[in-house]
Amino acid sequence: MSDLNRNKIFIPAMIGALLCIIGIAIAGCTPEKEPSATDGAGQAVAEPVQPAPMPVRETLPEGIQWLTNDSDPVFADPEARRGGTLHLALDSFPLTFRVVGPDSNTSFRSAILGNQLSLTGIHPNTLNIVPELATHWAYGSDKKTMYFRLDPAARWSDGVPVTADDFAYTLDFMRSPFIVAPWYNDYYTNEIERVIVYDDHTLAVVSTKAQPDLHLKISIGPTPRHFFDPLDQDFIRKTNWSVVPNTGPYQIDRFRKGRYIRFARKKDWWANDRRYFKNRFNVDTVLYKVIRDPNLQWEYFKKGKLDVYPATVPKYWHIKTRTPVVEKGYVHKMWFFNDTPQSAMGLWMNLDREIFKDVNLRYAFAHAMNVKKVITQVLRNDYFRLESAYVGYGPYTDTSIRARRYNLDKVREYMTRSGWQRGPDGIWAKNGRRYSVEVVYYRDDHTQRLVVLKEEARKAGIELNLLKLDPSTAFKKILEKRHDVAWLGWSTGMRPHFWEFWHSVNAHKGQTNNVTNTDDPEMDRLIDAYRNSLDEQERIDLAHRIQQRVHEIGAYVPTFMVPYFREVYWRWWRLPDPPATRTSGSLFSAFDSSSGGLFWFDPQLAEQTRNAMADGVAFPPVTIRDETYKP
Repeated sequence: MSDLNRNKIFIPAMIGALLCIIGIAIAGCTPEKEPSATDGAGQAVAEPVQPAPMPVRETLPEGIQWLTNDSDPVFADPEARRGGTLHLALDSFPLTFRVVGPDSNTSFRSAILGNQLSLTGIHPNTLNIVPELATHWAYGSDKKTMYFRLDPAARWSDGVPVTADDFAYTLDFMRSPFIVAPWYNDYYTNEIERVIVYDDHTLAVVSTKAQPDLHLKISIGPTPRHFFDPLDQDFIRKTNWSVVPNTGPYQIDRFRKGRYIRFARKKDWWANDRRYFKNRFNVDTVLYKVIRDPNLQWEYFKKGKLDVYPATVPKYWHIKTRTPVVEKGYVHKMWFFNDTPQSAMGLWMNLDREIFKDVNLRYAFAHAMNVKKVITQVLRNDYFRLESAYVGYGPYTDTSIRARRYNLDKVREYMTRSGWQRGPDGIWAKNGRRYSVEVVYYRDDHTQRLVVLKEEARKAGIELNLLKLDPSTAFKKILEKRHDVAWLGWSTGMRPHFWEFWHSVNAHKGQTNNVTNTDDPEMDRLIDAYRNSLDEQERIDLAHRIQQRVHEIGAYVPTFMVPYFREVYWRWWRLPDPPATRTSGSLFSAFDSSSGGLFWFDPQLAEQTRNAMADGVAFPPVTIRDETYKP
């Protein structure tokens, strides 16, 4: 996975899953307990599960002012051609193909969700609303209702028409306790009031309250009633490896557990010629092959068995690319600056661990992390210091916050304040307990970074025990809150989101994004006010106060930010000009409806390249630095 990763969920602007440089996660809140009958012995008795009722159709209000967007600039290349296979690597095989419920929130879910369109999308350069499943939209005077007209051509991958009822069913599905997805249970109960069906192609989505950025909140996606209904207690087991009908350009057509997953392009995808989808999603198939070792992935890439390799990591860009396939011009290098919110990369402490209940020890931990040395010695000064968890959100970012720097005197001050002393081995100790914690991570190429932090922390009297796990195991351990410290980042949205990560309702339980188990009444009050505010300036002020409180609690140590991505790719792939968009996270994002699928395969260049390699003929080496969208 690249250092920047974006995961689309059913609500495009919401934060999806943990990671970017390392992570996962789904946010959570406990759903209302499912009622059940009991027999005389007090045992639960199974009751027949009835299909969710079809929504009653209502009459569309008069005077609606319909809007659309058919004038923003297109960003695909009309020279793009169809065909070919994009070969990509997976670090590990996903634990499920479900996108909700236990074990669903791995990085691979973005590939599945990227093929599930929403009512509307966001233009990747202008950030304006653009059509997806809806051709038109309108705003209600109550500032909490949006009306939508569906594209009558929209189809599920099994050929069934997409109708307004599929959006109504999204609420039934997401509110169900059977999906075991507390974040979705909460969001679709407390943020979405209802879906109103007027006819097969006209609907409204109503928020529970008026709010700014309404289109970011309620442009939900459909859920295929004909596939899921009725839900029951066996949902998790029955759907673990189900290939669910979708609305996007590709669908999984074959896979072998532990080995590979292949997506095939739909031959007659209904949105082929829509303005913002035309000349995109050009390859016939996208093949993900499981290759667990990044070094082995590199060897596959050099042999042409993988088409692209992420090179944002400095040693890859500067050192690994000193290889014949690059030097002879068979492989191109691209350094692309984007303009996006920055992933909250860093070290996340579990406050349910006894050692982190003391704020002094949390501050000491932060001051023991020599992030600057990692940037200068390991990352070749290519990365920038991240100051907080919320950088790059425009006025919503509090730019006055600065991350705590490496400072041995500060470590000593905080540790002695809590009565700890340096032991004979140099590690701080108190009442027979040493300041020794485990750091969970999953990428080999991050080991060197963590080794430097470990060595520098030891000088400060804190022992870091590094535990590298495979991605799925690491994600599971973190989501179940069985970590001391998690080394990870988070994907981003267009606005900062706090409830998922810092509200106490998501603490002390598994399968939520509050991996620090933060449980702070003042934080809860601020977050609740932020969620309920209707005034943008008030929301900005509250966002700043929340960020200050996050800094005060000190459960998170920011590390690096990367306002660009770098990739190397075989010269038979062609790209538009500019080669990506303002919000792109990769040149070869295969599915993302906002900015993915811009590349295409050139069979003539492939033949030319392979013949040149066979004959020992070289091309001029190519390194491109694109600053079109550099902030």
